Amino acid sequence: MTVTLTEKAALKLRTVLYGNSTNITGIRVGVKDGGCNGYEYALNLVKEANSEDVRFEQDNVPIYVDPNSVSLLDGVIIDFVDSLTQSGFTFTNPNATDTCGCGKSFSTANCGGQATSCS
Repeated sequence: MTVTLTEKAALKLRTVLYGNSTNITGIRVGVKDGGCNGYEYALNLVKEANSEDVRFEQDNVPIYVDPNSVSLLDGVIIDFVDSLTQSGFTFTNPNATDTCGCGKSFSTANCGGQATSCS
């Protein structure tokens, strides 16, 4: 299972994680049904991992991956973009066979559109 943060994404996430006084301990990455192509990325700040989450750390950023999303996120690269026209996290997913114009949703050839049952 591989989710990779670019240097920019890791820096932004460390700033958010360690620059506040809340009890946020990491990020949770997942996929949910939705969007214009079948799946939508989910990236959330969380206080703790769920007991089933796949857990690892990169560049001092604790990453928790929803177990139902593991196969859809294997090899994904998360970047942070800050430009005149866009600001936020982007995803490059080698499993995606199609993505929408905004890059927030995707589809795959080997899964029928239900993130909770894809393997």
